[in-house]
Amino acid sequence: MAEGDAVSQMDETAQRIVQRFSLRPHPEGGFYRETYRSDFLVQHPRIPSGAPAERAAATFIYYLLADDQISAFHRVKWTDEVWHLYAGGPLELHLIDGDGVYRVVMLTSALEDGEPSAVVPAGWWQAARLPPGTPWAFGGCSVAPGFDFIDFEMPRADELLEQFPQHASLIRALARR
Repeated sequence: MAEGDAVSQMDETAQRIVQRFSLRPHPEGGFYRETYRSDFLVQHPRIPSGAPAERAAATFIYYLLADDQISAFHRVKWTDEVWHLYAGGPLELHLIDGDGVYRVVMLTSALEDGEPSAVVPAGWWQAARLPPGTPWAFGGCSVAPGFDFIDFEMPRADELLEQFPQHASLIRALARR
């Protein structure tokens, strides 16, 4: 589906958010726009030798999920990520650590019961979706040291199933094909 078609199918409020914040499709699903990338550069201690270790000290994006969109399973190899929910929602954040331990965090807006933010430690697999009946969720993600697509991995479902067969139904629902 083309970007314009995806936007025109969304809830009216979600469409306004895409337009107001100049969001564009994200490779993992949903819509985003980077709004901050620190000019201050740091040497990242977790990055193995041979890979470029210099990163922005921090980055920030706006992020929107709407309708049946998902943020497909992905990970940021060497940096922690903090999800924030501002409006709409709730939003289910699905996490699998390196040992295969699964957990789900339900993010809600700051004025509701629940958590308005959650930390995804570096290297953990993460995916997000809206619970049934939720039309959209608008938030953001902060990454420190800053995000770089060179650190981003988004495997296909079959690749994750080899590593975590115990989470087959979740992976089939939330990983790219």
